[in-house]
Amino acid sequence: MNTMSNEFLLTSDGIATLKEELNTLIKVERPDIAEKLKEAKAEGDLSENAGWDAARDKQGFVEGRISEIEHILKHAKLIQAKSSTSVSLGSTVHVELEDGRQEYTIVGPTEANPDKGMISDQSPLGMALLGKKPGEEVEITVPNGTMTYKIVKIA
Repeated sequence: MNTMSNEFLLTSDGIATLKEELNTLIKVERPDIAEKLKEAKAEGDLSENAGWDAARDKQGFVEGRISEIEHILKHAKLIQAKSSTSVSLGSTVHVELEDGRQEYTIVGPTEANPDKGMISDQSPLGMALLGKKPGEEVEITVPNGTMTYKIVKIA
């Protein structure tokens, strides 16, 4: 993920999720790490103190993630589907496959999570679906052949 991007395309749910994560990192994780560092320091010699090293490592990760989320939110651009007549960024697309139906929401790369049906507009499937209308089909090459997705509905 390119964290130096000027713009991060996010849905309102994506923005809310990041704000929630940021709040947890600042109000829960940060104080917890500070307490662990305090406890480890009280044990004395820090040169061979595994608790100190683990807390410092976690502190580095948490502070990095806080910085990353703050950057993303500062440069976030809210996306919403433009229409329900063709697939666009923010659209929820209902497709039919050989083995049933699937539902995907087209999002920016920052918010993409295929396991939750959130696919990037820059992924092969996302790019293939953009601009298509209900009734149209797209074919995607996968490792074991080709998959055909028929667009049933756009929400």
